[in-house]
Amino acid sequence: MATIGLDRLYYANITEDAAGNETYGIPKILARAIDADLSVELAEAILYADDGAVIVVKDFKSGKLTLGVDDIGIVAAKDLTGASLDANGVLVSASEDIGAPVAIGFRARKPDGNYRYFWLYRVKFGLPSTNLQTKGDSINFQTPKIEGTVMRRTRLDLRGNHPWKAEVTEGDPGVDAAIIQGWYDEVYEPEFSATPPITYAITVTTGGNGTASASAASAAAGTVITLTATPDSGYQFNEWQVISGGVSITANKFIMPEGPVEVKAVFEEE
Repeated sequence: MATIGLDRLYYANITEDAAGNETYGIPKILARAIDADLSVELAEAILYADDGAVIVVKDFKSGKLTLGVDDIGIVAAKDLTGASLDANGVLVSASEDIGAPVAIGFRARKPDGNYRYFWLYRVKFGLPSTNLQTKGDSINFQTPKIEGTVMRRTRLDLRGNHPWKAEVTEGDPGVDAAIIQGWYDEVYEPEFSATPPITYAITVTTGGNGTASASAASAAAGTVITLTATPDSGYQFNEWQVISGGVSITANKFIMPEGPVEVKAVFEEE
């Protein structure tokens, strides 16, 4: 759905540990937003076979964010571009200045009145453009633009991926109102439920003359399974037979493979 308005432009400073993993500071207002343009560059790889493309992989490579703002304050200019204040409070930009990456948050209004909220996790800006014009017969508003490179962040999320953007639309199914209300309290950190492991069935049978069981009816690969065999009166346990699954049973235990297992307890007369 198209968006028709842009506002609440924030940024958050980034500190990094020795491995480059990001920690985000408290979000601060950057400026009044006028417009934003986000373009994305993808890295593409194609595997061809039998005169056709059989596998196409497209991964995020980088992006470009161009923001039109009403004005950039001194504090934001320092944080985004690496410029410095001299002893007289004058903002000085040098060719050696290197701006530190920041996170950028904003929202865009949709025609239905709801907002779509964004965080870009790692953006590195250059110097803002300056557009000056002499006063003429008509009034022209000249506003600065800042352009930054959007990158994926170094710190992994819970899935082991490197996120570069988070976005949410208020009013969408499953969106908690608290997420929207706290969007600018801190840079949003993705939350993923742990994926339950795949489990496989364990079947234990007997030829009679006793009972047998396993410590679980199903289990994930790598789980240690304990078997129990109880003979009837006048019988004794003889052995475990592996019917399927290819496991090796030692001391009434085996390690669950990636597939179902069936074992049989064999009893004999005393």
